[in-house]
Amino acid sequence: MTRELPRTPRADGYWMPGEFERHSGTWMIWPERPDNWRDGARPGQQAYAAVAAAISRFEPVTVAASPAQWEYARAALDPAVRVVEISNNDAWMRDTGPTFVVNAAGRRRAVDWRFNAYGGCTAGLDFP
Repeated sequence: MTRELPRTPRADGYWMPGEFERHSGTWMIWPERPDNWRDGARPGQQAYAAVAAAISRFEPVTVAASPAQWEYARAALDPAVRVVEISNNDAWMRDTGPTFVVNAAGRRRAVDWRFNAYGGCTAGLDFP
């Protein structure tokens, strides 16, 4: 069930967990944008594959890849890494993926916010 709550997560005792806090897995987005990555993103993809393989030794890793990149990503990534087809236009899951906050009882709450590219379409650092 989805519903909008009248109070802020902070007012209800929720916080954004730190990267060092216990979590159930890591999500990444396969890099491909030619305006962000040189040489067809191949060096970045090799680095992402190495990071995903290292993390997967300790926890589940899921990599989101665009329809155009899914087969290549699946072939390049360690078999232990799950690859899902998700349209995207960036490789920073922190900025474009789902955001969850937690409370002391271990409950999770999703946060619906809009990433504005560090200033939006007219003044943002990452247009479009």
